[in-house]
Amino acid sequence: MKPLRTLKYKNGDEQPAIGLGTWKSGKGEVTKAVEIALNNGYRHIDCAATYGNENEVGEAFEKVFGEGEINREEVWITSKLWNDSHKKEDVIPALKKTLKDLKLDYLDLYLIHWPVAFKKGVGFPESDDEYYSLEEVPIIETWEAMVEAKKQGLVKHIGVSNFSIKKLKDLMSKTNEKPEALQVELHPYLHQNELLEFCSKNGINVTAYSPLGSGDRADAMKAKDEPSLLENPTIVKIAKKHGASAGQVLINWAVQRGTAVIPKSTNKGRIIENLASSGYQLDKEDLAEIDKLDEHFRYVTGEFFVTDGNSYSNIYDE
Repeated sequence: MKPLRTLKYKNGDEQPAIGLGTWKSGKGEVTKAVEIALNNGYRHIDCAATYGNENEVGEAFEKVFGEGEINREEVWITSKLWNDSHKKEDVIPALKKTLKDLKLDYLDLYLIHWPVAFKKGVGFPESDDEYYSLEEVPIIETWEAMVEAKKQGLVKHIGVSNFSIKKLKDLMSKTNEKPEALQVELHPYLHQNELLEFCSKNGINVTAYSPLGSGDRADAMKAKDEPSLLENPTIVKIAKKHGASAGQVLINWAVQRGTAVIPKSTNKGRIIENLASSGYQLDKEDLAEIDKLDEHFRYVTGEFFVTDGNSYSNIYDE
């Protein structure tokens, strides 16, 4: 098997470029999906507390690592701090809950999931008074607790998710321990070249989520007549040219841009197919065609955080 591409960190740690995403993977399916992934060459699993399935993901880790063929140290495991645990005193307890659920002693990467703060215990707010503003609970307060978690050896690397250049700059101006990683939505309809360039200049590794267009997310999160990446004629044409699937083209594109990418699947054939995506090179002609698809379209708009009385109406600062 070809060695997997990786993203390198300053201390020499390497994050495999293709990982298995677990958002929207059902409790009855995710344990098996993670087992299949690890036993078929994946060495990067992406998790989050809010996905509601970390305990089941942990069952897969316990089983696979217990079998002794694959060691914990060989697998890059990411998780994310949910919005209800942004206060300084809540960060490490939330992380310890994730570690307990995942049946791990440490994470390779821990991210602040969103630049949004909820009151403690709120899964998803139903009213304005269930939010904190970022004046009440500043990101730097949350970040300092993340730094402390790293000092305690609970996590090896720390970063953020769904942050704009503006929010990254603001955080970096207030700390000596800048984010090592950023996870954001990236795909051919949303290139975010400026953000990628900023991260490259500042030594921040980037992971692309929703690389296939997240067609299986809840209808309430979907726009009317939103475009399909997997059925896009350009992507389909390029796939045919290389004898690949549309999904493989989308994953390969992300890897060739120097990002990590975390396609989600619970289907064995698809899980294996996704990892094989970078077995060929997209050529200049392919990349030029894909460049034309960028329309700054987001599948995950962040509008679900917006209420009349809160300050989260322009979460991506656009």
